[in-house]
Amino acid sequence: MVKQVAQHGKTRKSAGTTTKLFVLDTNVLLHDPTSVYRFEEHDVYLPIKTLEELDNNKKGLSDVSRNARQVSRTLDEIVSSQEDGIQNGIPLTLLSNRLATGRLLLQTEAINHELPSGLPTAKSDNQILAVVLHLQRLNPNRAVILVSKDINMRIKARALGLAAQDYFNDKVLEDTDLLYTGTRELPSDFWDKHGQGLESWKQEGRTLYRIKGPLVPKLLINEFLYLEGAQPLYASVREVSGKTAVFATLTDFTHPKNAVWGISARNREQNFALNLLMDPDIDFVTLLGQAGTGKTLLTLAAGLTQVLDSKRYSEIIMTRVTVPVGEDIGFLPGTEEEKMGPWMGALEDNLDVLNHSESEGGEWGRAATHDLIRNRIKIKSLNFMRGRTFLNKFLIIDEAQNLTPKQMKTLITRAGPGTKVVCMGNIAQIDTPYLTEGSSGLTYVVDRFKGWPHSGHVTLQRGERSRLADHAAEVL
Repeated sequence: MVKQVAQHGKTRKSAGTTTKLFVLDTNVLLHDPTSVYRFEEHDVYLPIKTLEELDNNKKGLSDVSRNARQVSRTLDEIVSSQEDGIQNGIPLTLLSNRLATGRLLLQTEAINHELPSGLPTAKSDNQILAVVLHLQRLNPNRAVILVSKDINMRIKARALGLAAQDYFNDKVLEDTDLLYTGTRELPSDFWDKHGQGLESWKQEGRTLYRIKGPLVPKLLINEFLYLEGAQPLYASVREVSGKTAVFATLTDFTHPKNAVWGISARNREQNFALNLLMDPDIDFVTLLGQAGTGKTLLTLAAGLTQVLDSKRYSEIIMTRVTVPVGEDIGFLPGTEEEKMGPWMGALEDNLDVLNHSESEGGEWGRAATHDLIRNRIKIKSLNFMRGRTFLNKFLIIDEAQNLTPKQMKTLITRAGPGTKVVCMGNIAQIDTPYLTEGSSGLTYVVDRFKGWPHSGHVTLQRGERSRLADHAAEVL
């Protein structure tokens, strides 16, 4: 899997090659406050206009303001470390713990470079472009590259004959098709190649196999394996050590006798998901899938069973990012839970489905059951999560694709002893500005948690909502 780590500076120093000079736009620093340390052996240049824009953004409580203040502190630490003056650049080696070996250069003189008449110099972006033009003239034999998150800024730079790049360091993957799916189809000759020295035994109603073979080094713990055919196999990897792996057969949640709160798995991936959601040894579950694949329904069914029936968790806590798809409808009245109500339509829809299966007792019985269930589900806003600790809770993070990696870390680190965290979302439906499929917090945690013994991931493939929804997802 291709990691985008320090993408801008992949080439190492070698005979005959010079290091590059990267000029950073303000939005790069506001996006990643540690970006000055992310260019390996290459030099980083900050125009004076970038520092001015940082100063303009430092007030407020938003993430952008916090990042501006953090960048200012980082730059102060770097500049204070240089006793001789900053004209020749400041080495970053010691301050970055050898993450960066280049220098930080600050604009120390006025630059009056002429731009084409259509570009007014009063605009900040154009002043930064003038600096890049000046540096290119001063360094004709060196690559001078503007790094900006602003697409229009990069287009303008290229129109002036300047090299420009996006900032790639925060992207987990180059291509989301490479994202870990949590499942692996075994080749048809699997038993022929891995059957020698096969050991199998029974444990707690499951069959376990210990195998050796060429596929073993590619397996990850809690990855689901399946082999279709006359003798189908559905299993999850329990151990991988050296050239041997142990995998165990699964509970068949497609069978009505194993129904979870009246819900049975309708396809292979839903069966895998329920095995993760019902496993007490799994603390962290991520579910990806397009609309209608059953992510919320399965998670709520598993949560209700373990809260109300087996009493494994004390209550369900559900939260999501409040990013509107259309125009915002303004401030909402009421308590925190009431304000979150309009955002939790998915919860109410799924509760109707789950409660409908409890047909005994008539209308009154259903209403009483609904109230009892609703009592054990708390709806919380993300804004008030910092500093909290959840003990023995079943925490559901819905629409997690709209979270940044930093927000995701803030949420997951709320988990105390006995808490299970389930993140679900569809990375094709990102509503947050400036987040992409590659830099979403959901993509980030799927990639970072794969292979950890107490986490699992499944990408749900088949929509089970309706033929209309499935067709719409394909053709629209």
